[in-house]
Amino acid sequence: MSDGTASYARTPRTTPTRYKDRATWERDAIHAILDSTYLCHLGFVVDGAPVVLPTIFARVGDRLYVHGSTGSRPLRGAKGDQGMPVCVTVTLVDALVLTKSAFNHSINFRSVVAHGTAHQVTDPVELSVALDALVDQTVPGRSAEVRPANAKELAATAVVRLDLDEVSAKTRADEADDDEADLDLPYWAGVVPVTTVYGAPVPDASTTVPLPAHLRDFTR
Repeated sequence: MSDGTASYARTPRTTPTRYKDRATWERDAIHAILDSTYLCHLGFVVDGAPVVLPTIFARVGDRLYVHGSTGSRPLRGAKGDQGMPVCVTVTLVDALVLTKSAFNHSINFRSVVAHGTAHQVTDPVELSVALDALVDQTVPGRSAEVRPANAKELAATAVVRLDLDEVSAKTRADEADDDEADLDLPYWAGVVPVTTVYGAPVPDASTTVPLPAHLRDFTR
C-alpha cells in the first residue's frame, strides 16, 4: 500500500516515453480521474496470450476493487497468495480536437494506468465493503437504498483487489495544434466537447415509491 505521500512513486512502467509533460503521479489528480467514472479495462495474460476485459471498478483509498464472477478467468488466476499480474486502465474522453490536417487530429482525455498483482477478496467484511463501493461508484448513495446481497449472491460474485502502488495519470487538455504551414487552409479547426449525460429515470412497472434523493441528485 501507499505511504500517504502526495505522489505515487515513479517507475519505468509508469513513466511514458512520449509526451512526458502530460503525465502526473500526484495522488489527488489520479484519484479525481478514478472517481469520475466506473468503467475500466482489466488486462492479464492467460496461457501466454493477452486478455483485456471491460468491467466496473471502485476506488477505496489507495486500493481498486474490480468486479467479476466466480467463474471468470481473472478470478481463477487471482486466487491464492501469489495473485495475478494485471494492468488496469481507465480513460475519460473530454473533447475531439479537429485540425486542418488529418495527421494532427487528437483527443482531449484523462487516463490512469495501474500495474500490480491482483488478489481475490475473500474476507467477508472486506467483500461487503468492496461490493458497496462498486454500487456507489456507479450511482453515489445507491448501496444504502437497495437490498444487500444474500449468501447465494455473494457466493456467485467475486472481486479482485489491486493496491495502487504503481500508477500514473496522463491528460491532454489543449486546443487544436496545426502546423504553421496549414493555418491559412480553408478548413474548420477547433474542439468538440464530449460529455456524458444521464436522462430522466424511468421507473420499473413494479416500482411504487417516489424517486429517491440520491437518484435525483445523480441525474441532475
